Amino acid sequence: MKINDPNVVAEVEAAFARYERALIGNDVATLTELFRKNSLTIRYEIAENPYGSDAIGAFRAARSSAGLARELSRTAIITYSDDFAMASTLFHRASARSQIGRRIQSWARLPEGWRVVAAHVSLLDKA
Repeated sequence: MKINDPNVVAEVEAAFARYERALIGNDVATLTELFRKNSLTIRYEIAENPYGSDAIGAFRAARSSAGLARELSRTAIITYSDDFAMASTLFHRASARSQIGRRIQSWARLPEGWRVVAAHVSLLDKA
């Protein structure tokens, strides 16, 4: 198994960056596109647990666009073969100085391109 092939890492980094831009800009169409359209897709959120791309899309459409700006740190992308990757990052919002956000995503290369097939977002109180 090839781990961290530089070409595959670059592809996933580009998809990850596109997702982050869409998230900050509340570009619901791009966010929806980048999640696999399937009932098996999961996204655990801080206050919700949407199962399936339809539920994830409904969450996105209802989410407020206020306060989405943030900074990332400790981003790590690890690829396993040419078709699967994990992306994890910490995020920091000025409005939540006492908390650190965490995001981990499983990405799969599908015929339509790289798509998130599972994700988990959580907050951790700073020690």
